Amino acid sequence: MLLEQINRPADLKRLSLTELEELAGEIRQFLIEKLSVTGGHLAPNLGVVELTIALHTMFHSPYDKLIFDVGHQAYVHKILTGRKDKFDTLRKYKGLCGFIKRSESEHDVWEAGHSSTSLSAAMGMAMARDLKGEHNKVVAIIGDGALTGGMALEAMNHIGHEKKNITVILNDNEMSIAPNVGALHNYLSKIRSDRHYLKAKEEVEFLLKKIPAIGGTLAKTAEKLKDSLKYFVLNGVWFEELGFTYIGPVDGHNLQVLMDTLKQAEKVAGPVLIHIVTTKGKGYKPAENDSHTWHGLGPYKMESGQVLKSSGPPMYTQVFGDTLIELAEKDSRVVAVTPAMPGGSGLMKFAKQFPNRMIDVGIAEQHAATLCAGLASEGLKPVFAVYSTFLQRAYDQVVHDICRPKLNVTFAIDRAGFVGPDGETHQGVYDISFLRTIPNMVLMMPKDEKELRDMMQTALEYNDGPIAYRYPRINGTGASIDEGPKAIPLGTWETVREGQYAAVLAVGPMVQVAEEAAAQLAQEGIELRVVNARFIKPLDESYLLQLAKESIPVITMEEGSIQGGFGSAVLEFYAEKRIVGGQVEVMGIQDYFVEHGSVTEQREEVGLTAHHLITEVKKLVPRKVLRAKA
Repeated sequence: MLLEQINRPADLKRLSLTELEELAGEIRQFLIEKLSVTGGHLAPNLGVVELTIALHTMFHSPYDKLIFDVGHQAYVHKILTGRKDKFDTLRKYKGLCGFIKRSESEHDVWEAGHSSTSLSAAMGMAMARDLKGEHNKVVAIIGDGALTGGMALEAMNHIGHEKKNITVILNDNEMSIAPNVGALHNYLSKIRSDRHYLKAKEEVEFLLKKIPAIGGTLAKTAEKLKDSLKYFVLNGVWFEELGFTYIGPVDGHNLQVLMDTLKQAEKVAGPVLIHIVTTKGKGYKPAENDSHTWHGLGPYKMESGQVLKSSGPPMYTQVFGDTLIELAEKDSRVVAVTPAMPGGSGLMKFAKQFPNRMIDVGIAEQHAATLCAGLASEGLKPVFAVYSTFLQRAYDQVVHDICRPKLNVTFAIDRAGFVGPDGETHQGVYDISFLRTIPNMVLMMPKDEKELRDMMQTALEYNDGPIAYRYPRINGTGASIDEGPKAIPLGTWETVREGQYAAVLAVGPMVQVAEEAAAQLAQEGIELRVVNARFIKPLDESYLLQLAKESIPVITMEEGSIQGGFGSAVLEFYAEKRIVGGQVEVMGIQDYFVEHGSVTEQREEVGLTAHHLITEVKKLVPRKVLRAKA
């Protein structure tokens, strides 16, 4: 097999075109086999096999900088840069990362789990190159979806203005172009990027201007004619107006065409945009037929394409989507807003039932947030369904456009807490810290799926500003959800289990962890009080004051950052009330980024498990009590 001979990009340069095409087939089969066991982003990577081979054949990584936007389409890049033997560990604890990771390889020059960053990074690297007097190539690979991100458009504006030598590969996998149209555009692109053509055009303009009296007019007329033809036949006019030389569309699965196009681009001074057309899931029918499902998924049966789904209660995301339909049926003000995640956020059924009340803005979290503000200002009840890690991108809009004017926007924060194999770029562990500090914000987290439904009703009835409920990327607990949702009194906690030796204030899934620890401690005669601290903001101040009067140790437990988190809020409250002498321990995530693995492994790593809690409780309970119980 050719793939066995490829351990670094330089190995590609000795292969013939026929061998490179054969290698592409082997890589596809490799991906289909390996990801059937580990899961991962299959369809995006099947779509960029030829492109990645062409890039590593034509350029000299890592001297030349290949910058992948997001990184979920970089598995082929990992294979070609010496990591194919590690694919059995893909997205597993301490194994190969599912995204680009600088610490993994010198060929990973840029890492990101959020989209639309590649062009800005490319501009920075190109400017650094020029300042240092170096001559390496800078190539950014970005998808048509990521191009909707405002950051990408800001970068394009800057790149076009500065005229830096940067190659942008626009991977368009959501459309197809008929062969005759594609051939026409390839022909025009070849003419416009050909070095001799560019030189001839300049010489003609120079000669025309030399003609006495009428030369300047003729030159201007020729320029106008060129522009009018460009607008008439060229798809890439918009890119041209931004200062890019546009080449394309190009068949992204034709290696010869791809390599010829990359050669043409090298002849052009200034920024070049190569528009390639690819098919997501190329070479594997299940993925080609349903690229949405196969974008990123768990293990599957390779032969049949059957996705292996976990059994058990529905995921919180599904409960959210179904409940939102219930609420929308009763209240016409409810509108769902998502930044390109209708499937991931559980809104597909909502979109089908309420097409006019489902707004997908594309990858544009900032716009989505302020759009919600505009909807709320006109009396609607927008529900911004967004992953915790992506909400970070709209922080200014949350502060300035929503919280400051106290608008009734609901935030449905999915993937709150650990996200397992998606890892450090997607961990939803910071939203408590950055949301609870904003005035006018209400922040909740349910202990189970029934309470999520109740919180959604609470948010619908709340009319005094923004309100958020956060929920994890896991299956529910199996709680009954047959009963209709009921609003919860604002800022109230509940005692899940009585106990007098210590009290654990648990947030979300940590309630179940605390209950497990309490059950084990009870066998030793130590009764641990378990409190469902469902309101992170506002705190249940009366409950906290009661705990202080009882003088029992308090432990806070959250699947979130300790810095600025729920535990910090409790400590701040006691400090503000000048309540001293009490014992308060904070359990959460320390000041570092937690990498990929299973949620169980991530909780074990940071100490958010029942046995860790038991250890903390025994540290706080007086020794004489422990001796007596022994």
